[in-house]
Amino acid sequence: MFFPEGQLRVYLYGQPADMRRSYDGLYALTRNAMGHDPMSGHLYAFVNRRGTQIKVLYFDRSGFCVWGKRLEAGQFISKWEGLATRELDYTGLKLLLEGVQVSGYRKRYGGADRTTRASVSRGAISV
Repeated sequence: MFFPEGQLRVYLYGQPADMRRSYDGLYALTRNAMGHDPMSGHLYAFVNRRGTQIKVLYFDRSGFCVWGKRLEAGQFISKWEGLATRELDYTGLKLLLEGVQVSGYRKRYGGADRTTRASVSRGAISV
């Protein structure tokens, strides 16, 4: 996957998804449940109930692509309570795919100096 990171939007579906779904099923979830246009070029991430599998749907100007990952140990998401459909940045997606838990993440911008502070640990993402 080669994407311009600054322009990319990633949406995480806030409920468990059936991993038997493929292109058409994920398209329908994106269109109907999330209310987004799947052909917009954004990435749409779906995680199963156990939090061990993730699928990402995107449109690349010539057709739909589905990228998937299954963890042998650990979870992408540990708690579904309080998780809502939300937008992530590309860095958030990369951390999610690596199973890195982010807590206390905040960006501070000031003049030309840009700093980001985050506390991370390996394991499941808790939201």
